[in-house]
Amino acid sequence: MVAFLRLVVFGFLILTVIYVIVLVWSRATQRRKLAKDWTENGQPGDKETYIETGMAQYEQSLRRKLILLIYVVPVVVVGTIIYVTNFM
Repeated sequence: MVAFLRLVVFGFLILTVIYVIVLVWSRATQRRKLAKDWTENGQPGDKETYIETGMAQYEQSLRRKLILLIYVVPVVVVGTIIYVTNFM
């Protein structure tokens, strides 16, 4: 039981670090893309307003929600392996 708790705690910590890294990277990539689009489209309006509007849309996007699969997929895989190993 102690080994399982250790797996859960360390697994959660590792997945959280990975999640934060991917989230920061994804936001930086989106912000960079919006700045590039602003420059290529002839600089319509204020740059910060354009980027903040685009980032608000990004926060509601499917891509942002798919990053949460970082938590789901490994848990399902490990759970399946544990089940197959012990009960089949």
